[in-house]
Amino acid sequence: MNDPILTVTLNPALDVSARIAKLVAGPKLRLHAPMREAGGGGVNVARVIHELGGSVCAWLALGGAVGAQHLALLRAQGVATHVFDAPGETRQSWAITDETAQQFRLQMPGDDWPAALGARALDDIVAQARGIVVLSGSQPNGVSDSFPQDLARRLGEGRLIVDTSGAPLQRLVARPDLPAFVLRLDQAEAELQAGCSLANPQETARFAQDMRKRNVADLVAIACGADGNVLASQAGLFHCRPPQVPVRSKVGAGDSFTGAFSLALARGDTAAQALVLGTAAAAATVTSDGTALCKRADVEQLAQNCQLLRLDA
Repeated sequence: MNDPILTVTLNPALDVSARIAKLVAGPKLRLHAPMREAGGGGVNVARVIHELGGSVCAWLALGGAVGAQHLALLRAQGVATHVFDAPGETRQSWAITDETAQQFRLQMPGDDWPAALGARALDDIVAQARGIVVLSGSQPNGVSDSFPQDLARRLGEGRLIVDTSGAPLQRLVARPDLPAFVLRLDQAEAELQAGCSLANPQETARFAQDMRKRNVADLVAIACGADGNVLASQAGLFHCRPPQVPVRSKVGAGDSFTGAFSLALARGDTAAQALVLGTAAAAATVTSDGTALCKRADVEQLAQNCQLLRLDA
């Protein structure tokens, strides 16, 4: 596919990470090794696609001084952008890692949107879209829970990849209309939608297949933590297990999967091949510090060592 992928981030965040000896209540705590990155679901997806050599444009809603700093960081990485004016100040997220490698992730909420702004954003996204669109991350309060489905309807079949959470995800799963092209969930989101624990990749894959059969999405990909990812597709059920890697930070691993997976599909790879590249990208990201994402060389190397299994053979 020659058209650039459009990533959509309704609620971006300036990601700030730092390290500390021990996080305790009371005394003044001194942080060190601070890092700042342009973040938010679709922004991270765009950064990964760009790093892997894909053509991408990041549509993002920004406001205030933090929004300006966010945009400068993203443009400095060479990522093409389309900015939509958001109310108030762009939010910040914090990731603090202590000497035991425990990580504390703190997220500020974004400012509320007036109802009419969501409709304007929808029109603007559709006007910018040329090929595949990736809607990733949370939504600001005030944006309709039906936003992913409204966008899928406006774009038409086979174009929208969704990686969201909360009420919009609940609506998408419970009240499927026009199916999304791809739906991606992490393990906690999948178990919440399933209403039970998913103990292993086989159970997770069966739940993914159930959603696909209910017309929620053409492809359903679910993360299984250290066990990698599963995929339900028309071609069957697949499980991709990554090689063991040292875990330094989990920030952005899911977005890295979505970015690499989307790029592979846009290039014409099979869904199973996309699953491998996405799994390698997620594994590469957890080896990075703070809010840093994967590097292309690491993704390519790890992809060679991922194990792809057919679960319905």
